Amino acid sequence: MNAADLGLPVDVPSTALFTDQYELTMLQAALRAGTAERRSVFEVFTRRLPNGRRYGVVAGTGRVLDAVTNFRFDAGMLDFLREREIVDAATLDWLADYRFQGDIWGYPEGEVYFPGSPVLRVEGSFAECVLLETVILSILNHDSAIAAAASRMSSAAGDRPLIEMGARRTHELAAVAAARAAYIGGFATTSDLAAGFRYGIPTVGTSAHAFTLLHDNERDAFRAQVDALGAGTTLLVDTYDVTEAVRTAVEVAGTDLGAVRIDSGDLLLVAHRVRRQLDELGATNTRIVVTSDLDEYAIASLAAAPVDAYGVGTQLVTGSGHPTCSMVYKLVARAESADPASPLVPVAKKSSGGKTSIGGRKWAARRLDGSGVAEAEVVGTGPVPDDLADRQLLVELVKGGEVIAREPLDVARDRHFAARANLPLSATQLSRGEPVLPTEYVHLGSGS
Repeated sequence: MNAADLGLPVDVPSTALFTDQYELTMLQAALRAGTAERRSVFEVFTRRLPNGRRYGVVAGTGRVLDAVTNFRFDAGMLDFLREREIVDAATLDWLADYRFQGDIWGYPEGEVYFPGSPVLRVEGSFAECVLLETVILSILNHDSAIAAAASRMSSAAGDRPLIEMGARRTHELAAVAAARAAYIGGFATTSDLAAGFRYGIPTVGTSAHAFTLLHDNERDAFRAQVDALGAGTTLLVDTYDVTEAVRTAVEVAGTDLGAVRIDSGDLLLVAHRVRRQLDELGATNTRIVVTSDLDEYAIASLAAAPVDAYGVGTQLVTGSGHPTCSMVYKLVARAESADPASPLVPVAKKSSGGKTSIGGRKWAARRLDGSGVAEAEVVGTGPVPDDLADRQLLVELVKGGEVIAREPLDVARDRHFAARANLPLSATQLSRGEPVLPTEYVHLGSGS
């Protein structure tokens, strides 16, 4: 069971101050101007993928739903805003009753995306939507970056399982979110117990070098671990001499030893030597787990090695060199007045430096070729072409302020595997290249 994805509270009482000050000052100005209640449409998208990446992965949607649900200004927060004179009394009164009452549509979690894909669409009054910008981007930019790195790593690993073990390399709360995103991207387990407790992700872990160093010799350390955890445990064999450690490990645990872990050295060479030694000792079913600053390239380089599982930490939780997706949250349409019947008018930022946006409420669909393989990401406004009607990507997540699309984490994980498999084969190449699908824009109407 995945606790957060089934609607339990987030780890903090409220997400309301997980925002930038200008969201609140914009609100105050809009309230004074009489424009705060204009119906508005905001969209989350990225203008480009990280350099060399072929596709992005949507992750964090479940956490966004939690954040929206728990976006409440309690008395202490309102006092803080009042004491700092960040907003005026009228705005504080408005914030005291804040509850998001709008609608949210988005790509389902685990789906892939491309430049221009409307990953999330938030609709409601300007006032209620603008406040959510920072926390939504904070979650999606972080989680999607981790999931994209995890996807590349799991693709490189093939059928060999991946262990997420990056908690000590990032912020303690970010570690939990990273483990969640990594699971969506294809990792099998995590070492982080908070992630296991909160999201139901399988957890693993046995011992570190400190446990071996605690004992008078390696044999005593191995014996203590096997006595406590059984012969199926994983013994760390690179504290001193690997060859001697493997011999001792089999002598202590027997040929039913579960696994050995290698955390240093030339992993390709050492893995071959250890596999040969284990087989000679009769431990033919003992698995080999490798760790040590792995990334997708290192994992791919070990494809021909007798490795059974990989443990990944630093490179995973930092997005393997790309810790953010550069997603933005832009107003793309708004009503001409606060009248609920007022039609939406497309709006867009026009500026130099590649920071333009396209106005209008958008739909998105993925066009397939004759073999059923994805060939283009089609983004448009107005009516959806008949041939794309059953290929639309956005689903309704929140309706009238109520979350309607919670799902277990395994559903998002399975969805990602299916979405990745539906892309052209070049999507999983690690060599640098352009997005594997082009984004085509179709303007068929006013965008309202």
